[in-house]
Amino acid sequence: MTRKILVTAALPYASGQIHLGNLLEQVQTDIWVRYQRLSGADCTFVCATDAHGTPTMLKAREEGTSPEEYAESCRAAHVRDFESFGIRFDNFYTTHSPENRELVERIYSRLVERGFIRTRTIQQAYDEEAGMFLPDRYVRGECPSCGAEDQYGDSCSACGATYAPSELVNPRSILSGRPPVTRESEHKFFKLGEFESLLKTWMQASNLDRGARNKLAEWFKEGLKDWDITRDEPYFGFEVPGEKGKYFYVWLDAPVGYMASFRNLCGSGEDGESRFERYFGPDSDAELYHFIGKDILYFHALFWPAVLLGAGMRTPSGVCVHGFLTVDGQKMSKSRGTFITAADYLAAGLDPEYLRYYFAAKLGPGLDDIDLQLEDFAARINSDLVGKLVNIASRCASFVQRGFDNRLGPRLHDPALYEEFVAQREQIGEHYESRSYGKAMRAIMALADRANVWINEQKPWELAKDPDRQDELQAVVTQGINLFRVLMTYIAPVLPDISSKAEAFLRSGLNWKEVDEPLLDESIAKFKPLAGRISLKTLKALVETNRGQAAAEVKHSEPIDIDEFLRTELRVAKIVKAERVAGANRLLRLTLEDGGKGRTVFAGIAGAYAPSILVGRKVVLVANLKPRKMRFGVSEGMVLAAGEGESRVFLLSPDEGAEPGMRVR
Repeated sequence: MTRKILVTAALPYASGQIHLGNLLEQVQTDIWVRYQRLSGADCTFVCATDAHGTPTMLKAREEGTSPEEYAESCRAAHVRDFESFGIRFDNFYTTHSPENRELVERIYSRLVERGFIRTRTIQQAYDEEAGMFLPDRYVRGECPSCGAEDQYGDSCSACGATYAPSELVNPRSILSGRPPVTRESEHKFFKLGEFESLLKTWMQASNLDRGARNKLAEWFKEGLKDWDITRDEPYFGFEVPGEKGKYFYVWLDAPVGYMASFRNLCGSGEDGESRFERYFGPDSDAELYHFIGKDILYFHALFWPAVLLGAGMRTPSGVCVHGFLTVDGQKMSKSRGTFITAADYLAAGLDPEYLRYYFAAKLGPGLDDIDLQLEDFAARINSDLVGKLVNIASRCASFVQRGFDNRLGPRLHDPALYEEFVAQREQIGEHYESRSYGKAMRAIMALADRANVWINEQKPWELAKDPDRQDELQAVVTQGINLFRVLMTYIAPVLPDISSKAEAFLRSGLNWKEVDEPLLDESIAKFKPLAGRISLKTLKALVETNRGQAAAEVKHSEPIDIDEFLRTELRVAKIVKAERVAGANRLLRLTLEDGGKGRTVFAGIAGAYAPSILVGRKVVLVANLKPRKMRFGVSEGMVLAAGEGESRVFLLSPDEGAEPGMRVR
């Protein structure tokens, strides 16, 4: 019976560009989906832009547009980037959709009816300057479990602990940079703890890697806490029915977005609903797999299956978890030039297929991090793809073209060798199935080595010189082309574009189940280069370009004496007006009150602050800085801020009581 499989990848957030870390997950998922289809499964792949939440709302406000329009523009950009890297969805939707609203409300009502929702009054972080309750990820501080610095308010990227923002040590708002205050608010909670037994049963029956199981066991040992599933206005999302000013938390409606994307794909009417139920109904015989990063394992392996169980819906067949992406052994960084977006990579003229192959060569089924080593990247592409795989076809095609009018012979020179290659199909397929892509690539390249050694042994260039051995020559190069065809079939899930070009060259499709039938006595097309060498110089130039575009790094200079320092006049100033600067994405134009004197300062803080939340704020001004003429106007000073990059910038502010015009000393 044909397998019916529905596959999802984690939803990219609306307010961010697609970067190499996002691509790691999407490529991993796309490879698995392509393998399933190639091997005959009925496999559907859906995803969506994660549209809701406070960040989208604030970013839209900065851009002077609505959250809906801003999220849709991000969705279009996400689709463009993914398509450029050969990632093909059956549907790429949005969580801000009528289907998602209907499904979230349906699930919530069932949870309420079955007694899995309770109301509690809680204390929340509130930013008095911004005038709003802070989402978990708008509070940062030290992890209460391991002490790691600069962690989000919901989970720690260092140790994986989850917690409430109030549990952070030395918390601060990323909007104002100040410690938030605590205010009470009433919220809806999902009784996660009541599902512990069912979740343990699901965990044992589902397809989960050992590392993920071990992490879940740790969380079970700690005990499962009720989950806050609502947020206060202002918030971009779906309002909870009957609860004015309360919205569903993005982490409730985002996983439902998987279902909504598929529901949209199914179409309207009874037929659409029937197809949807065949996949998500409690008696579904379809398989459902979620591909995610290890940082969101808690949400997908505890919250999500528990919500589905509580609503009487089927649970995932498995959650496929990968590690983080590092570049040259370090976390991606704008200041180091290694925070590389999909657009950056393409602008450098690099082939997307090369990144797909490198990821595949590194990926396994576990939670281990993946390191993109630039020198290794260039060496592996040049050696494996160009020097081994494509080289097989290029070495043989010229003989087929010149000697036999682009026609393959009626027989193979060494059928036993061909059978050796065919015999690897099952094992390589198992590697794909288990997401052990690195093992699959090593097996394929070992066969490519074997093919090249065999061609060297047969010496077709010598056979071509002997008129009496032309039949043997044709059999040899026919064998070489067929070995190439088998290998391209095996690697097709990883290299869809190069595989498509290989199909055009062979004038034959690549079919997983038909590799045991060699291509004989058929005409092929004139060979065209399928892949070119990659330059390490190009990769280094990409990093240097990114580093140049990033915020200038702090440069440490020689110590100065007190007299030199006192020449700098620091004063308290009040922001009376803040506005974006047309044509400058990073700049805000600030109008300051400086003890009765007004002045204009241009500040590169647009990536961290919405103009509306700055009005009335007091800052520290370098008052005697020489005015600087810019194409947007004259900047009459500088406001002090700390941080790195565009979004992690924090304005320095005086304590309460300081008035505009006061000297800072």
